[in-house]
Amino acid sequence: MVAAVLLGGLAGCSLAPPYEPPRYVLPAEWRGQRPFGVANPSDTLPRGPWWEQFGDPLLSQLEQQLETQNPTLAAMYEQYVEARDAAAAARGALYPQLSASAEASYNKQSANALFKNPAITQFSTQGFTLFEGAASWQPDFWQRIRNQERQQARLAQSSAALVANARLSLQTQLANDYIALRGLDAEAVVYRSAVAEYRTSVDITQLRLRGQIGSALDVSRAKAQLASTEALQSANLASRSVLEHAIATLVGADASTFAIPPRPDSGLTVPPVPVGVPAQLLERRPDIASAERQMAAANAGVGIARAAFFPNITIGGTAGFEDAGFNLFTLPNSLWSIGATAVQPLFEGGLRRAELQSSWAQFALTRDNYRGAVLTALQQVEDGLALSQSLQSQTRSQAEAVAAANEAATLSQQLYIGGVTTYLDVVIAQETALTDALTQQQTRTLQLQTTVNLIGALGGGWTTQNLPSEKDVLPFDPADLLRSVKEPRPDGTGEGGSEASRPPR
Repeated sequence: MVAAVLLGGLAGCSLAPPYEPPRYVLPAEWRGQRPFGVANPSDTLPRGPWWEQFGDPLLSQLEQQLETQNPTLAAMYEQYVEARDAAAAARGALYPQLSASAEASYNKQSANALFKNPAITQFSTQGFTLFEGAASWQPDFWQRIRNQERQQARLAQSSAALVANARLSLQTQLANDYIALRGLDAEAVVYRSAVAEYRTSVDITQLRLRGQIGSALDVSRAKAQLASTEALQSANLASRSVLEHAIATLVGADASTFAIPPRPDSGLTVPPVPVGVPAQLLERRPDIASAERQMAAANAGVGIARAAFFPNITIGGTAGFEDAGFNLFTLPNSLWSIGATAVQPLFEGGLRRAELQSSWAQFALTRDNYRGAVLTALQQVEDGLALSQSLQSQTRSQAEAVAAANEAATLSQQLYIGGVTTYLDVVIAQETALTDALTQQQTRTLQLQTTVNLIGALGGGWTTQNLPSEKDVLPFDPADLLRSVKEPRPDGTGEGGSEASRPPR
């Protein structure tokens, strides 16, 4: 009785160190020095399709198409399925291993058998049948198996977070490419307007030359200006085609047949982004969640390495029936065997100690990676906020610059026609107007892309509440396998699996 109590106590003893994620002291506000507060994560960024805030139905359609047809994301899902099945395999070692075997044979001796007595003319025949069942079980006294299960389940959670991180990265990449394409559409309008204006200028200089009130130099300058702008216009179209092909790949479409109709007005709006406080990033970012789950898995790995110093006990037995004929299932033909083995490592040349030290080093590595992920996330959000504030000011100033440059170009053209100024002043004014107009569109594009990147840096509305628990990542219950055994389904869920066990989208 005492032995049973002791064994029961040992079975509940985990050799893994107590685990708790690191708690970092983070600033209470972005770009603030004081006061400081201990991280207390919560979520204020709206969840769901964040790209809908930009007000473009085609962007929303492409983002939904990416979710279902992007091959990179589909491959990440399969990596999660593989990690989840590894957790189920580790869990299977907790249960008794049962097997059954059957054997039947009927044998006749050869007339030319080696060393056979020539005087024997009769050939012996013999029958043999065996039916046997076996069972073995490893009591998890040191929770080695349970820590293996925890380790694999936490790695599966990390894989689920990596799926979410890959999805968010692809979504932001698609949004950035789409915004850049619409920015090129807006720049194309500027180029078309400039080309039409420069052609008019060429006509004016040629008329003045024929009227002997202008010079051939003015005509050459006007033609050079027109040709260089047309070259830039062609480069704009080529850049748009490249972006269109990139978008096709992201949404899983054939670049040869995929097309996005040009649109002069992008129709995109810059949405307000509630950033919350720095501490909220610890639950918003899937890459931080993945790093934390890897650290938790490494913590369980320390328990596995510690358990290797203790005896490994296995209980097993066999039972069945054996007969020289086919009268198998009778009591005299029964057989059974039961026993236990215990293996205690005594000397292995420092192998166990080296594995334990390696597990601690792995834990330290994942802890440093977690801290690095937190610092990188804070930097990305601060970068996004700084750029957003700067671009707001740039947009206002650039609008004023465009208005002034257009006015200067118009006045210089009028003065040139009136013979008051040279055509060089016209060229300078027109090039300044073109540059300012293009810069205005590029600033607008960069402002939209910065907003996308800021949303991505904040996690895109994802939280750790979307992460499956250690229990949810297991694809099936072992009890289900006792009722029926079926092949895994093509989606990888297998018997007893469900869509709930897949990483949340």
